[in-house]
Amino acid sequence: MTQKDITFVADFLTEHFNEAPELYNRKGKYFNVERVGQYLKDEDDDLVSPPNTEGNQWFNFLKNSTHLKESPLLFPYYPEKSLHFVKRQMEAVIDQCLQKPADVIGKSVHQAVCMSLYKTSESEDSTPQLFKLPFLWNDKTSNIHYVLFTILENSISKIHILRRHTDTSRSVSNGILAVEFGNFLNNSINESTDSRCYSCLDAHFYDDETVTVVLKESVEQEGKERVLAQLPLS
Repeated sequence: MTQKDITFVADFLTEHFNEAPELYNRKGKYFNVERVGQYLKDEDDDLVSPPNTEGNQWFNFLKNSTHLKESPLLFPYYPEKSLHFVKRQMEAVIDQCLQKPADVIGKSVHQAVCMSLYKTSESEDSTPQLFKLPFLWNDKTSNIHYVLFTILENSISKIHILRRHTDTSRSVSNGILAVEFGNFLNNSINESTDSRCYSCLDAHFYDDETVTVVLKESVEQEGKERVLAQLPLS
């Protein structure tokens, strides 16, 4: 260390770790902690060196405002507390705000239908992710919910479309169906199925009547084709 480094450390210790007799009856050590670190301590004790709010424009504004001073919309300020304390206070308020909607929404939700998509072995330590790229769409004109997804183990060349009426008491025809791409893009009927088989990389609704899909060749080779296709939902 250079003399400059030693001087810097000594000055820091002198400024922040002087003994403070007025703090002897306080819990903890008898010196001023570093002014930034005190805000990061996860404890409920008051700050040893609270900030000086004198001249702060926001506090002056609140003091001079009759309505804002007592407003329940403003989060209270705790100048004597650390950021951890304030964080816990804020989390408690947010949890309280969200509890009522969660109770109401939770009681209003019920299972409309249950269908088995695939089965996995119970002996496996970790279940593989077979359900891929679910995309939701709501057709407000016909009041139908759509879900697009693929099942990797079943067939990577298929995309599944699930439809449900927003009125759970009503059903729709072909509630779930699969579209298989396979080798439908072959230029010639003589081309082998394996050489031009396509799988779905991604799929989204373009509008109420059209689905956009990104396809790729399934064969392992350089320069695999990518195809952007728009399919009519009908």
